Amino acid sequence: MSTPYAKLPGWVEYGLIPLTNLAVAFLVAGLVVLLVGENPFEAAYHLINGAFGRGEYIGFTLYYATTFIFTGLAVAVAFHAGLFNIGGEGQAYVGGIGVALACLWLDQVMPWYVVFPLAILGSAFFGALWAFLPGWLQAKRGSHIVITTIMFNFIASSLMVYLLTRVLKPLGSMAPQTRNFAEGGQLPKLDWLLSIFGLNVGTAPFNISFLLALAAAFGVWVLIWRTKLGYEMRTMGHSPSAARYAGIRESRITVITMMISGGLAGMMALNPIMGEQFRMQLDFVQGAGFVGIAVALMGRSHPGGIIPAAILFGVLYQGGAEIAFEMPSISRDMIVIIQGLVILFAGALENMFRPAITRAFAMRGQRAAAVVQTKGA
Repeated sequence: MSTPYAKLPGWVEYGLIPLTNLAVAFLVAGLVVLLVGENPFEAAYHLINGAFGRGEYIGFTLYYATTFIFTGLAVAVAFHAGLFNIGGEGQAYVGGIGVALACLWLDQVMPWYVVFPLAILGSAFFGALWAFLPGWLQAKRGSHIVITTIMFNFIASSLMVYLLTRVLKPLGSMAPQTRNFAEGGQLPKLDWLLSIFGLNVGTAPFNISFLLALAAAFGVWVLIWRTKLGYEMRTMGHSPSAARYAGIRESRITVITMMISGGLAGMMALNPIMGEQFRMQLDFVQGAGFVGIAVALMGRSHPGGIIPAAILFGVLYQGGAEIAFEMPSISRDMIVIIQGLVILFAGALENMFRPAITRAFAMRGQRAAAVVQTKGA
């Protein structure tokens, strides 16, 4: 999306500013921990140790990060076209239907490597279909994309309740969930990947969908910066009037962008459904669609920034659970506050320090120019 500030070097835009916001967020979080009578350095130790202290912890951290990579990419794709898709939660819900249908159909007769591609297509298709309607409403009827995607989140949640209590629930079961999948509907763990570094993944559900998430990140990079469609999306996001003047159909780009965004959000369902739960149940998304907004903002809507931002939130989820266990006075709600502070400074206040940093680099450039001029004289 466009920015009203001067252009900064890439390492400043994608490195220094996010790290500054992150440092301030953790500083404020430390003050909150101090106010409840606990040692913020001890809390920081448990946060890092809980996320990276052993192979199993790393597996959980990367499992959460996998989910956030998908939802972060979904939000980022929409950002580049000037669209604010906050319907990732609902699109992931509906994407789960595609995963569940593929598994329920073939898990007992086909191996996972046959079911997995079909589940990928199903999740992307259902997620894209759910995002198509808000995109079409904005493109053809002028409905605001923020409002429609919010409302579609609630509709998706109600749809999921209906399906899991009336349609997909096995006979004789009281739980709102599908039957457990056979081996064909279960993704293999990436224990071999961590074993290269001498680590044991243990019970962590770190699975092959992590590699799919990395591939999706590369695909988004190619799409946005190496294709005509990506150029049209960025042009519309930067200046809709310039895009119209260049003959770019705004309605077409809006619908296509939302469908790509929804497809990425829908693919998030692969990780929990096939990689951990081996069934589809209520609330499997667990707020990941909204976390994706913060991940995209912190990663500057670039796949190279989204991956570390997703890992950061994986650290907050996994390490936060360790803090709540080791320091009982810091409840799970306190962990949510810490996560909220990171979202606040990375999202709503992400431009707080940008003017000062921009001025500092402008003064640095002026001094360098003055030195060159002096030497030339």
